[in-house]
Amino acid sequence: MVEGRLSAARAASRADLRARRSNATLSAPTSSRLPRASPANGVEHHLVEHPGGARGTVVLLHGYLDLARSFEEVIAALGEAGYRVIAPDFRGHGDTGRAPAGAYYHAMDYVADLDALLDALALDRVHLVAHSMGGTVATRYAGARPGRVETLSLIEGVGPPSMPADVTPDRTAAWLDGLKRARARAPRTMRSLDEVVARMRVSHPSVSLETLRVMAARATRVVDEGALTFRFDPLHMTISPMRYDAEAFEAFLPRITCPVLMIDGGGSLAGFPELAERAARYPNARFVNIPGAGHMVHWTAPEALVSALLAFLGDHSPAG
Repeated sequence: MVEGRLSAARAASRADLRARRSNATLSAPTSSRLPRASPANGVEHHLVEHPGGARGTVVLLHGYLDLARSFEEVIAALGEAGYRVIAPDFRGHGDTGRAPAGAYYHAMDYVADLDALLDALALDRVHLVAHSMGGTVATRYAGARPGRVETLSLIEGVGPPSMPADVTPDRTAAWLDGLKRARARAPRTMRSLDEVVARMRVSHPSVSLETLRVMAARATRVVDEGALTFRFDPLHMTISPMRYDAEAFEAFLPRITCPVLMIDGGGSLAGFPELAERAARYPNARFVNIPGAGHMVHWTAPEALVSALLAFLGDHSPAG
């Protein structure tokens, strides 16, 4: 049944892509906006939602330079299995508002935004499903607010390898230079979807061209004279001024009280022993390996991902 739902969702995605080529628009299946004056830290957050049923609420958090619509097939399948699904675009990503003039994006901003969003949506306790950077946000949140997290599912999402403290001055200098460049030039544009796909393939060489075309259409918007630009703030392309503090991150792990699902596509844990050791320190964790999926599991193996999520969530949810 899962594969059937995902096949239907993929067919809809291909129809979306055809519409994009003819009309230069691509609409989300179900979306809503919190008003800019909402308590989500003053930033208007765009959500992709599936109303689902009575099995609980899943909040799905995307990764760096990604967006909620990247998970459309997963959102549809979880919703049809009886879960309410809410997938926000992080600040500066997708259709969510950007940081105010003169501000920047720091890791804890996303944690604060998540807390404010749950308050604004009157969600007391949720299942968190998170990919990559979203996993670091979800981990910190589950450790800081354990009473609000029913389960934690991490898809290639235990954070990057540690960095020595002495890299911080050079990173700060590079960040300052990057800020000046990013603020002085217009966002980069691309002439066609083919050009977008070519750029994305540099970072994702193992992902099929068909999948990249669908994701490229979702990840871009039309600007002047039909040119395309990515739906993220160019400031995200600058290096972070602060090193990744693995010790501080891992201090959250023993505070996590909910069941944890760790999904590895072979893109992180297999290649970095430090990350595998970190993953093993998550309490109450179940491990699922999806061989060959790579880092972008929701792109390359959505059926296997949904199967793993439904099996885990089903153990910690009312019957549908």
